[in-house]
Amino acid sequence: MDRRHFMGQSAAVLGLLAGLSTQARANLPKAEILVIGGGYGGATAAKYLRLFSNNTARVTLIEPNTAFVSCPMSNLVIGGSRSLAEMTSPYDTLSKRHGIKIIQDSVSNIDAEKKMVKLASGKTLRYDKLVVSPGISLNMNSIEGLAQANKDGVTLQAWKAGPETVALHKQIAAMREGGTFALTIPEAPYRCPPGPYERACQVANYLKQHNPRGKVLVLDANQDIVSKGALFKKAWAEQYPGMIEYRPKSNVIGVDAKNKTLKLEVEDDVKADVLNVLPQMAAGEIAIKAGLANSNARWVNVNFLNFESTARKDIHVLGDAIQIAPLMPKSGHMANQHAKVAAAAIVAELSGWEVNPAPVLTNTCYSFVNDREVVHVASVHQYNAAEKTFKTVPGSGGLSPAPSILEGIYAWGWARNIWADSLG
Repeated sequence: MDRRHFMGQSAAVLGLLAGLSTQARANLPKAEILVIGGGYGGATAAKYLRLFSNNTARVTLIEPNTAFVSCPMSNLVIGGSRSLAEMTSPYDTLSKRHGIKIIQDSVSNIDAEKKMVKLASGKTLRYDKLVVSPGISLNMNSIEGLAQANKDGVTLQAWKAGPETVALHKQIAAMREGGTFALTIPEAPYRCPPGPYERACQVANYLKQHNPRGKVLVLDANQDIVSKGALFKKAWAEQYPGMIEYRPKSNVIGVDAKNKTLKLEVEDDVKADVLNVLPQMAAGEIAIKAGLANSNARWVNVNFLNFESTARKDIHVLGDAIQIAPLMPKSGHMANQHAKVAAAAIVAELSGWEVNPAPVLTNTCYSFVNDREVVHVASVHQYNAAEKTFKTVPGSGGLSPAPSILEGIYAWGWARNIWADSLG
């Protein structure tokens, strides 16, 4: 699927583009719209606010990084088959092609009463509508000793693609012959439900080629594999026999970085050569600081018709930071879809139109079980007005029957298309 078809299909599924052209010109130019965060949610929202308003909305994207780095596909970097550069995209197309003002900075405070945002550099910006797409924060203090171990570079998370992704691969490559790589998974919800199990595949695939006596130990706080369970278990048994050990209901409560030891809630301590510890996750720091995280102080409740925070008016929150609807994954694809619904709703609200009462979202998620073969899960989610949430459409989507190289080609097609859709 090329970029034009991908964009067209996304818009058609959402039912958003019709009628959103000339009328928007009347009111939108007066409004200041700020977008915090340039990930799958924020970058897409900024772009589609311009597209849906026929390029009349004034949109400013605030993002501290100079380029977008995709978390989806980054497990391949940990497995050594791909580079981080292959999943990195510049932001400048958003300004050159779409007229979005980009400020390279981070937000230190949101004043919802005054509708002001303060930047780390000290500058303040006014907004009429604010889109917050901060991704996740990692609660390093949820596991004893983890914060310092991570700060020292001994125990890495690599759950936000970037330098730690590359560093973790180096740790695996330097592991002694016959050593053990231990990966811990927090209790759901967390970003990218199948991500940890894909990571286990990628590390095993690397060890199979370079350190065949090496082991992968997966310590999962959940009752069982959270996503694509049967497919992962089959791949582990057939492609990595005896190499991957999976332990469900194994909750890690402490890290002894000096002795490379994990302390478990119930079981005996575990010693390994490389520790990849994923702690509990929550909405990005700025969402929590701004008082938006009103679901167990971790996630942001939103009105699913426009993704406006239920805690603060005119602040719309997207992506992994929100309290998800039933069976709605915290995925890059889903953040892209949140962004389009929110962008259309914001354009409608500022133009005095009715917000689309029946949005539809799609999700697709690919997982590499080695460096070429892939499995996927897909789903369609329809807004349910009676329950004010999204519900999975019965019979929609589904799972791969088995890993295949063809799906690996599809996975790269998906990635390149969604990067172009969000940033191109």
